[in-house]
Amino acid sequence: MIHSSAAPAIELKGIGVRYRMYLERVYSLKEAVVGSIRRMGTVMAGQDTKSSFQEFWAIRDVDLKVYRGQSLGLTGLNGSGKSTTLKVVAGVLHPTAGEMWVRGRVSALIELGAGFDPNLTGRENIYFGASVAGLSRKETNLRIDRIIDFSELGDFIDVPIRNYSSGMQARLGFSLATDIDPDILIVDEILAVGDAPFQEKCKVRMAEFKKHNKTILFVSHDAEAVETFCDSTIFLDHGKITHSS
Repeated sequence: MIHSSAAPAIELKGIGVRYRMYLERVYSLKEAVVGSIRRMGTVMAGQDTKSSFQEFWAIRDVDLKVYRGQSLGLTGLNGSGKSTTLKVVAGVLHPTAGEMWVRGRVSALIELGAGFDPNLTGRENIYFGASVAGLSRKETNLRIDRIIDFSELGDFIDVPIRNYSSGMQARLGFSLATDIDPDILIVDEILAVGDAPFQEKCKVRMAEFKKHNKTILFVSHDAEAVETFCDSTIFLDHGKITHSS
């Protein structure tokens, strides 16, 4: 049950992420340094009034509250700011503007291979990822067989991640992310790379998360999946929330 009187699990106020798109094409670090010194000299001489870059806001003025136990879907066209919003909440990106509060342990599935060391095996990456999430080796030992079984990777669990297909990486990522008992689960389109039977397993596990009052942020172009898992949906367009349902 969602208690609106409690502090939100996720709260964003006026969040924006800005990038600088440089107008000059630079092919080396030397060119970048020389160009920067040259521009500084012309500015000091009062001769340069043009900017060498344009500002691009991936998201801007995003206000959002998600309470414990709520499942929120984010939708919109490619480039609308969905993944950027998730990365801000996950702590992958630092916002340029605004304030945010995230209350609870976050587990994020945003990009394939994110957080994995390609030179380590799947098993080694489980221990590494679990330690980053704050689990002790003893706690990981109690979970590792369950994580491996859910991933269905079999003997491939002892093969370096660099040899995994995208589907195998998705299997391991989801298995690990959902077994460390997060308070907040963030899932991007990453599950789209898995096969149909595994996607069904993921849907069952996410349904279990909902029953245990976990908070879920979910991005998918699968309208049926969004409708199934999400209590409400916000729509993004050109980095801004246009409406919700």
